[in-house]
Amino acid sequence: MVLLDIKNLTLEIDISGGWVKALDKINMVIHEGQIHALVGESGSGKSLIVKAIVGALPVRWRITADRMTWKGQNLLTMSVKARRKIIRKDISVIFQNPINSLDPLLTLGQQLKEMLPTDKLTKTWFWQRNAEKQGLAIKLLHKVGIKNHQICLNSYPHQISNDVVQKFMIAMALASEPKLIIADDPTRGMEVIAKTQILKLLSRVNQVRNMSILFVSHDLLAISNMASYMTVLYCGQTVESGELQQLRKRAFHPYTQALLDSAPSFRKDLPPKSPLTSLDGTIPTLYHLPIGCRLGPRCPRARRECVAIPQIRRVHTHFYSCHFPLHWKAK
Repeated sequence: MVLLDIKNLTLEIDISGGWVKALDKINMVIHEGQIHALVGESGSGKSLIVKAIVGALPVRWRITADRMTWKGQNLLTMSVKARRKIIRKDISVIFQNPINSLDPLLTLGQQLKEMLPTDKLTKTWFWQRNAEKQGLAIKLLHKVGIKNHQICLNSYPHQISNDVVQKFMIAMALASEPKLIIADDPTRGMEVIAKTQILKLLSRVNQVRNMSILFVSHDLLAISNMASYMTVLYCGQTVESGELQQLRKRAFHPYTQALLDSAPSFRKDLPPKSPLTSLDGTIPTLYHLPIGCRLGPRCPRARRECVAIPQIRRVHTHFYSCHFPLHWKAK
């Protein structure tokens, strides 16, 4: 079953000098029970896509799409009230900086109890409901691996370590029992042990509750261990998407291959101090976007035809946008 279906999503931002396409014809489909990875360098527009899905973009920005639906319902044409109802019930977001996403004036317990849906409560009197909410909050914390629940519930966000706050954010995301969890780079800046715990927790949630996860990150090592499908984003354009194992085995777009090659290798025969593979240049700013394929100035296979936007090509379930893909031999 298709949960989220996005086709040709375009976002235009008004900057000095006119309107600029920060997102240019983004395509993405998320199925029920799927872990879908959204990959790209910092500045590729990953967080903009997340904000577009949940409706957190400024009103003055222009957003259009041929199709942007949630279970067949058009997210762009529905009312703000109806969209907020869907976001609160079916879609939860785990932001990359959890402390900034929480209210510093309320304890974690107060904020978690506010997220609990009232239709899940069975008690009638208010004092009974408070006790029931307390019990549900403790169960949620235990499920995400927070054992000292009392300390966590009574603390403010700044009093808890980052890895515990991130687990708490996952507990808040699970409170409404959503169909889709959007994890926006949830392991950034974490230690290896804490990062592993978060990734295992998200994988377990997907397996036990059959929740779909949109995992937004540039950490290919983390993604390769949990995601089944991957969409590659560069400078606001979708360059390639397909089954993760298929993309790792045979990527068609030069940028996808560059991302895969940039991941650290742990081969035993690797010589000491071997340099990491990287793509020359940097991602362009919104003020200096190239015409056509935006990878053109950095692409080792770029030619004159790349000044035109490449069409989407398909090989079974594998989609890519490139004039001169890696399987094509240049003459």
